[in-house]
Amino acid sequence: MTDGHATAVLDIYRLGIATGDATFETAPPTWDRFTAGRLPAHRWVALDPGNPGTVLGWIACGPVSDRCVYAGVVEHSVYVHPDARGRGVGRRLLHQLIDSTERAGIWTIQSGVFPENTASLALHRSCGFRAIGTRERIGRHHDRWRDVVLIERRSPAIT
Repeated sequence: MTDGHATAVLDIYRLGIATGDATFETAPPTWDRFTAGRLPAHRWVALDPGNPGTVLGWIACGPVSDRCVYAGVVEHSVYVHPDARGRGVGRRLLHQLIDSTERAGIWTIQSGVFPENTASLALHRSCGFRAIGTRERIGRHHDRWRDVVLIERRSPAIT
């Protein structure tokens, strides 16, 4: 993911936000704010093989804490353009993130997913993530309380 992908990445993010079931965010951030919170070595886009300039989806992660004991734990987001869903884009992005984080010594990838986002939960489960639990009524979104399912993948390669 480079600055050249900024418009497409933020547009895909905007489309995800519009579903109401992807994030608590209500609008995408500026590109500078977006990149400031995400690790440069672990940000990826999926490009359309038939049209290499077209971004089909993206994945990125950032640290969960600046405390040294959590140096190997990141929180990630993955978004796929609605027209590219069901084509394995999210799975390829997750595998790329898993590979890059394991090479960097990161032992846990985590996220929070709305329980209504069943496609995301199924995708993550198929890539080795497990549900840790549900944080009930953790935040208000569009004037209603929302639950969040905490998911994580602990690397078997890092002991």
